Amino acid sequence: MSEQPTETNGLFRPELEVTPPERQRRWTVLLRLLLLIPHFIVLWLVSIAAGVVLIIGWFAALFLGRLPEWISGFLILFVGYQTRVAASNMLLVDWYPPFVVGQPGYPVQVDVRSGRLNRWAVFFRLILVIPAAIVSAVVAQGWCVLAFFIWLIVLVMGRNPRPIFDASAAVLRYSYRTNAYFYLLTGAYPRKLFGDSHAEENPPRQSPGTRPLVMSKGGRILLIAFIVLGAIGLVSNGVVQSLTKPGYEYQHEYDYGR
Repeated sequence: MSEQPTETNGLFRPELEVTPPERQRRWTVLLRLLLLIPHFIVLWLVSIAAGVVLIIGWFAALFLGRLPEWISGFLILFVGYQTRVAASNMLLVDWYPPFVVGQPGYPVQVDVRSGRLNRWAVFFRLILVIPAAIVSAVVAQGWCVLAFFIWLIVLVMGRNPRPIFDASAAVLRYSYRTNAYFYLLTGAYPRKLFGDSHAEENPPRQSPGTRPLVMSKGGRILLIAFIVLGAIGLVSNGVVQSLTKPGYEYQHEYDYGR
């Protein structure tokens, strides 16, 4: 299968290439969160700068119909760094991610091609991104619910089984596309959560990877589990937060005292 550029109505949809290792070092899996702490700190600092640059870029895109090159370059750098750290955190790769700037040969590569933007879509971007952001939040929450079991499986086996890799890569790619859309790097709306095709419909590939993302049956089932668990988790969190709001207990005390 060839790696043809993905376009919708002439708009390039950001692509993500994740090449999984055959084996993962168990000690890096065991200590993954600790090893990534420096990246979390740097990513938080860079995200502050990205927020400021995004605001400037939003006004610029309204007038120019596209992002200035220096703004798109910085935001692509940020989204790529964010994606590489997330891929490592989700145990998709074993190679320690480079700080901020990507490097050739790293197993996580992003392909974003900033171009012309619809000014109306730029103006209403915060509203337009809501459906995709909800989907991204649901599947990410579902992955977090099973994160401990995923970590345990990879730790024991020393590798990421195909269904887990496929489902996790689908979550990461959709999140990456949502971020690219939010940061005005593309006008193509996030799509294809369940991959580009199914493994049963294609002959075995010569090399693994996510471009295109060919989902196994087990991966699709696990992704559905992410969606169900994520939806339940987010709804449960919302209910708990509403029940623990300041004043809720006082309201009940008032009701009981009447």
